[in-house]
Amino acid sequence: MARRTLLTEEEITAHMAEIPKWTWKGNYIERTWKFKDFRQALAFINKVGELAEEMNHHPDIYNSWATVRFRLTTHDRGGLTALDFELAKKIDAL
Repeated sequence: MARRTLLTEEEITAHMAEIPKWTWKGNYIERTWKFKDFRQALAFINKVGELAEEMNHHPDIYNSWATVRFRLTTHDRGGLTALDFELAKKIDAL
């Protein structure tokens, strides 16, 4: 359950150093990617979907043709937990 405990601002700041391409906005973090075309964007979304399913932690996904944005928060806790940062790192590793 510790992975789903809300993080303090200090803890969030420390985790943000590990994912520099993400932006912290209140109770969520987000990152945007731009791809060559819709097909590549959709393939990336599907890869992230597989990770999310494995972790049972699902991001908000925004797609506009070749642009994809993921927004991570732990919905049932109303803010950021270690689980959000674990998923962000796994997405970055793709």
